[in-house]
Amino acid sequence: MLELFLSAFITLFVVIDPPGCAPIYAGLTARATPEARRAMAIRACVIAALILLFFLAVGQGLLAALHIELDAFRIAGGIMLFLIALDMVFEKRTERREQRAEKVRDDPEIEDVSVFPMAMPMLAGPGAIASVMLLQSTAEGMTGSLVVVAALLSVLLLTLLALLAASPLMRLFGSRVEAVLTRLLGVLLAALAAQYVIDGLRGSFL
Repeated sequence: MLELFLSAFITLFVVIDPPGCAPIYAGLTARATPEARRAMAIRACVIAALILLFFLAVGQGLLAALHIELDAFRIAGGIMLFLIALDMVFEKRTERREQRAEKVRDDPEIEDVSVFPMAMPMLAGPGAIASVMLLQSTAEGMTGSLVVVAALLSVLLLTLLALLAASPLMRLFGSRVEAVLTRLLGVLLAALAAQYVIDGLRGSFL
């Protein structure tokens, strides 16, 4: 169970990327009051949790309804996570996030950023949804599912703390530390993604 928790925690931490979301959230809420920033951070994490828990709960049923074998999903999910990892290493993911954030900042009618773009697609994006479904497919029984849920909630709690501390952290560390950390996490995610593909191929052909 500890191995499953660590695997789920690391995968979700790297995909959701709390250190990468924090500076973007700080920029989006620069003009908001501290109370509004705190409320939006909490709301974003709660909404993201509900979205990801929904897909975690219905993931296996959805795959069964579509007649998709778990090994095929492991291969597809691993490839998707590998592409995300490449984006992180070459900073393409951060660039796209910043472009979405810029559009939100430029629109005077949008004030609450908790639902869009924070909850979805930044926290509960396609990569995170694929990850929870993939992790759930590897979990055994109710205990395994609860371990994955615990890992997900732990990552979202860390994400909430990162969002709440976004402004002071950015003043303390700046963007260079965040860029280095994102690249390191990208390399780690690439290795995890490759392992998912290997497991899927082994299950399909051996």
